[in-house]
Amino acid sequence: MADMFERTSLLLGSDGIGRLKKAKVALFGVGGVGGFAAEALARAGVGAVDLFDKDTVSESNLNRQLAALRSTVGAYKTDVLKQRMLDINKDIKINSFKVFYLPDNAGDFPLDGYDYVIDAVDTVSAKLELICRCKADNIPVISAMGAGNKLDPTAFRVGDIFETSVCPLARVMRRELKKRGVKSLKVVYSEEKPVVPAGVAFDEGSAKPVPGSVSFVPPVMGMIIAGEVIKDIAGVNI
Repeated sequence: MADMFERTSLLLGSDGIGRLKKAKVALFGVGGVGGFAAEALARAGVGAVDLFDKDTVSESNLNRQLAALRSTVGAYKTDVLKQRMLDINKDIKINSFKVFYLPDNAGDFPLDGYDYVIDAVDTVSAKLELICRCKADNIPVISAMGAGNKLDPTAFRVGDIFETSVCPLARVMRRELKKRGVKSLKVVYSEEKPVVPAGVAFDEGSAKPVPGSVSFVPPVMGMIIAGEVIKDIAGVNI
């Protein structure tokens, strides 16, 4: 019987597969970007993944998020993804934390047991807290910049935050990270100028407009992020 990692090992090698099976990754945010990153980690053979997100599936998620199906509306995204990941890789160990990671609760979730941390959250304060804690503990971290109001999935780039351009979120993060003494950060960002939305939409109970999104942009960012994590853990240099 063929092993599920047979074809992956042709590219990453048996040693790379072994390193992935021993690795533990924390994924903060499992929406349009993070959901696809989660699945890629499971399919690549990462041994343990902790999922952090308090959000539930809504109908507005159906256009782009992996966890979003008519049958899962109202369910916690972390629960949906946990079941899906286990259905792909029965040996993966998954913890599902129904929480929005923020500066005031960050101390409840120590990061020192992780081999890699993925930041796929939307809130700037949460991103800064997570990144600074990773840097303080010397834990590898990769951060998603803005994927909203974008239509060109080929415009994504991997680079250091201080070498980014165009992305409005990256501009804010550069300024705030510099204040905090962070000198480098691996990010995935887009060089596409944000598209001006044709209309205005709001999340329920919020006065802040939400960005436009499509089915084919956030998933690409999630896959790129997962690819970087998988290659780094496996020790593959391209």
